[in-house]
Order: sequence, then structure tokens, then C-alpha cells
Amino acid sequence: MMGESFADLFEESLQGLNMAPGSIVTGTVMAIENDFVVVNAGLKSEGVIPRAEFEDDKGELTVAIGDEVRVALESVEDGYGSTKLSREKAKQAEVWEVLEQAFEKDETITGAITGKVRGGFTVTVGSVEAFLPGSLLDIRPLRDSTHLEGKELEFKLVKLDFKRNNIVVSRRAVLEELNSADREKLIETLAEGIVLKGIVKNLTDYGAFIDLGGVDGLLHITDIGWKRVKHPSEVLTVGDEIDVKVLKYDPERTRVSLGMKQLLADPWEEMVAKLKVGEKTSARVTNLTEYGCFAQIAEGIEGLIHVSEMDWANKNIHPSKVVHVGQEIEVMILAIDKERRRISLGMKQCQQNPWDAFAEKYKKDDKVTGKIKSITDFGIFIGLDGNIDGLIHLSDLSWDIPGEEAVKQYHKGDEIEAVILSIDIERSRIALSIKQLQADPSPKQKESHKEPHKGAQKELPKDESAKPVPPKGADVAGPTTIGDLIKQQMNKNKS
Repeated sequence: MMGESFADLFEESLQGLNMAPGSIVTGTVMAIENDFVVVNAGLKSEGVIPRAEFEDDKGELTVAIGDEVRVALESVEDGYGSTKLSREKAKQAEVWEVLEQAFEKDETITGAITGKVRGGFTVTVGSVEAFLPGSLLDIRPLRDSTHLEGKELEFKLVKLDFKRNNIVVSRRAVLEELNSADREKLIETLAEGIVLKGIVKNLTDYGAFIDLGGVDGLLHITDIGWKRVKHPSEVLTVGDEIDVKVLKYDPERTRVSLGMKQLLADPWEEMVAKLKVGEKTSARVTNLTEYGCFAQIAEGIEGLIHVSEMDWANKNIHPSKVVHVGQEIEVMILAIDKERRRISLGMKQCQQNPWDAFAEKYKKDDKVTGKIKSITDFGIFIGLDGNIDGLIHLSDLSWDIPGEEAVKQYHKGDEIEAVILSIDIERSRIALSIKQLQADPSPKQKESHKEPHKGAQKELPKDESAKPVPPKGADVAGPTTIGDLIKQQMNKNKS
């Protein structure tokens, strides 16, 4: 034995090592330079490994001179080159060992979702990457997974193939396993009226799904807050932990309805007690519809301003032409329906009624001027003070020309003068006339055409009232006394 050379002993020691490329060996850190680390793995030559393979995520070095480290053997010095080692591949091999043990024992592993790929996500487990199918992310499909990305999560191994470098994991399996135990406990205590903590899992247009710990509940959008909520994302974010109250529970179908606003004081009761019909108050427009707009008069208290209550003159105008969302306005409380929790508001009531103003300024037979706004089959509408309209009926255009012909003289935009015939404030109507600007050209002729009252006797002049009326066909040029008439009749009889 003493005669054996050092070279012989060294060769004998190498035979005890697994020299195949990819094998893992233990070496000692001999030197640390700016760009590389020198490691002696007991081979013919020392290996030089890039310094970056020994740094953590923050760029800090994780070894010191003299430390033992496991490295992967990539190539062995054959007399013409140097030994090539890799710390990165050794770390991957270590992770694979851990994964194999977890897979055999059906244990959970930890990892972080680091990216999205087709059909799922990339999960980083140690120094290797695994695939997480989208269907195995959660028990229920999630529209938004951003709250899970970058966080340490637990997974179950579904497939492990070292040769093909294929790792498939499932978060759903972990949740189902956890939920099965939690679910039984929760179902035993679940009842209407209790308050629970939950995690926002998913947001939809109609509400949010809340994970109560094994059982999901629906938080409807109308039960999120007392004030109007257009979309749950205005109040909630996926991943939020919130307190909810169980409103309804169907044990047969395991359906749970939840509420958030029920944990807060109802502002309606307190505020409505202070409100009075006819009062004016400030409000902020919160939403526009085809039939009006909603305005908030206090926190959580909204009322409807119907389109007919927005403007005195334009009752069918679109709300967007009067107000916009966020606008501060003054309103009057028109009605309060406590049972239906509804408040009717009005905007026009905070301004003077232009019909009242017009009636105060003008009277019947006054003259007004205005521009023609429209011409219809029955008359002409002209604009008057206060942005209101007056109607000139076809029959009031001319004394002697038919209305259908007279209206052809006028055009939209013409400025004309007219006489007020009547003002009806309740019906918001003003009747006008153009022909009344002039006197009736033939009043005597019209009077002569009047028929006498049936049975009326024609009045004679006083000096002729005693004279007899000659019979029909009598010769009015002959005798005019009674005696003359008798003689004339006797002569006719003789003949």
C-alpha cells in the first residue's frame, strides 16, 4: 500500500464517484471572485461556477469560502480541458427530489404564480417551473386572478415527469381538501342572521361571490351598500376580507344570500324623518335614465327626478340635455313613499313657473311678438317670453282668407305680432290671434245676415204701427184706408 502513488490513490477515489454528466456531487467553496466562484468537488481540477448561481433573488451571495455545496457535474476534465460544474442544475435536482417525495406521499408544495400562459398559469416552485391549468386554479372559475399572482400558495402535484421536465399542479385540490373539513363545520353553524367573515372570490355585474370557508355565498349588488352601487368593483376587490350577514340560507341546495349594508345603520329611517314635502335641498346627480335622473340628497338617500319635473317648458326633453352625472343641483321634495322607500324630486319647482310669470306680465288683448317655432296642420306656434310657446289657430290667422291658405304666408323663424286671446296656466296654454290685430272688415254685413228669432214680430215705425198690413199679393199702390179696402172688395164681388 505504501508503494502506491498519489495518482493511483486519486484515481481509485474517483472510481467511487458517479462521474456521469448530470450527477450531483458535494464540493467546497475555495474562492469567491467578482464574477465566479471556485468549487473543489474532489475531481482532477476545480470547477468555476458563475457567481450569479449562488445569489438569491435580492442579488446577495448565499455562500462563503469553506462552505460545502452541492453541484451538478456537467463535464469532467479529460486531460485537455477543465471540470465544468453547475450550482443551478444542482438546485433544480434538489427541488425535483423534494417534489418526488411530495408526489409519493400526496403532500402539498408551495409555489407562486408568476405568469399567464395559454390554458393556465406558470407556477415557480423553488428553481423549477410548473404548469397550473386554469380549471385547477380554484373551485369555481375566476374572472380575475391578479389577487393570487406573486403570492406563496399551496398546491398539489397532479403530474411529475422528470425526463420531459413536466410538472402539473393544482390549487383546486388543496382548496377542496381544506373546504371539505371547514364546510362540514360551517354548515352545522350556518343560520340566517349570523355574521361571518369571508373572502371576495369573484365579481359579477349582479354582485360578488364570497368564500365563507368551504361554502360560497352570493352578495347581491343591492345588498352591498345603502347607496346606489353601479358595479361591485366600486366597493369591493377580489381578495378582500369582509364581514357579511347571512340573509337567507337554503340547506337543501346549500345556497347562501349575504348582505353588507345590513351591518350598517339604515340612513333612510333617520333621514326621512327629517324630510318634509315642499322643502328645497341640494342634491348631486348620480345616474341618468331615459325617464329622468337619480339624485343623492344625503349619504345613501336618493330620489328620482322624472323628466316631466325637470323643465317647465320642455316636458319631454332628454335628461342628458338638462343635467350630467356629478352635477350639483337644487331640488324640491315632491313626495315621500315610506313603504316603497322612494322619494320624488323636482327641479323645475325651484324656479318660477314661466306661465305664472307670463300671466303676471300680460293680459288678454295684449299684443306680443315672437318668432315662429313650428307650423302644424292646425296652427302656428311662436316662442314667447320665458321660453314658452303660444298657439295661433288656423282660424285666427285671417278674417277673409281660409286658414289653410293664410298659413302659407308664414315660415319658420319669421317674427310676427299677435293678440292674446286667453292664458290657461293650469293647462299651460296660450291662445293667440293675428286677425284680431285688425277690426272685422264687415261687421254690418254679418249683422244683416242674422236670422230673426222664430216667432218674433217685426217692429214697425210708430207712425205706421196703426196701419193695416196689406195681404200677400195686394196692390200696395191703391187705397190705404179701411173703407177703401171694403169698397174695393165689394166691387170685386159684384164683378
